[in-house]
Amino acid sequence: MSKTTMINPFFIMIEPMQRLLLVNFSKDPDEHYIGLEPQVFSKEENAETYVIIGWRRDGLVDVYYQSFSDVEDKDYDHTGKGLSEKIKTEFTNAHFIVTPKGVSAAFQFTDKYNREISIRISENHSNDAQPFSLLAPMGMATRKPTSFPMILLYDFYFVRKKESILEVKIAGKRHKLDILPMPIDGSRMSFTRYSNKPLIAYLNPALDDHIGVIKLKNHQQEYKSEKTILKISWEKSVPSIKKMTQINATYPIALTFSPPFPNIVSLENNQLTEGTFTIMSHPSVGKITGNYAVIRKGNDIKVKCCPSLGWLPVQDKWELRVLYRIAPVFTQWPKTYEWTGYITERNQSNYYMHSKWKRINMN
Repeated sequence: MSKTTMINPFFIMIEPMQRLLLVNFSKDPDEHYIGLEPQVFSKEENAETYVIIGWRRDGLVDVYYQSFSDVEDKDYDHTGKGLSEKIKTEFTNAHFIVTPKGVSAAFQFTDKYNREISIRISENHSNDAQPFSLLAPMGMATRKPTSFPMILLYDFYFVRKKESILEVKIAGKRHKLDILPMPIDGSRMSFTRYSNKPLIAYLNPALDDHIGVIKLKNHQQEYKSEKTILKISWEKSVPSIKKMTQINATYPIALTFSPPFPNIVSLENNQLTEGTFTIMSHPSVGKITGNYAVIRKGNDIKVKCCPSLGWLPVQDKWELRVLYRIAPVFTQWPKTYEWTGYITERNQSNYYMHSKWKRINMN
């Protein structure tokens, strides 16, 4: 059976986070911090490890982590204005669980200024929480992105003020936590929020390397490689990518093209192909949509992608419709990201790609 070669220039990287909690006190700031963000990661043998992000007044972040945690600088390219410093520490009396009634979390640690910090959030509302899904606008502050951040927050909710303990102490001083200015589901809310099922994904991290060539049997409909599945469309003997799915432990993430993304190997000189793409995971979080364009000139291929239509959320609560209307950054920030991949054909089975992201139309 004859074989055909194809190139897939797309990749989705998954970060295995289990839970996260965001505690803001920007209206009553500390000398250095305006918020704290505990995160839970899963290690081998079902053990859990903690990281706490200190959101600084200057927009950068400090990252406090346990000695056995895997923490890399690049993991925080999209967090605020970027990483200021990583600090090893130990968290005492640490726990973080989510029940139908809400969140219960506590952490104590010493910061880099040698101050004791304690966080205590305990929700014991008489009614169950009514969580929803959200694409967090984490990428809106990044000036020099290295990928497109998709922070998909499932089982997301705000901590209700009634019957809750909301406490942050830094060097013995208690800070008043921020309040959400509107009720949700009939309850007054703090701005403290959490996700019991975050899916942290990054589309096309910047690359400067060779990219592999895929070998397909003639009219092969599906190609699997590790946790990536490609759905292949054929026009005569030329394949193209109809859909790419990245498998992970939370929900699959699918990148779909219309028309199917062309086979770079088979492009003719000066041939321009344009189309749209959609990124979807679980239906509750909606979808991200945009445009792509591919052109070949000699041995050089240029690919450009922009989530130009932004995020289209599921607005099943009237409060969310109001929130997205008064704060359009939630749905509009993806439009400011643009990816360009420059691919050079060195020979029939040797392709090299230099790719990068940039922010556009930010005013």
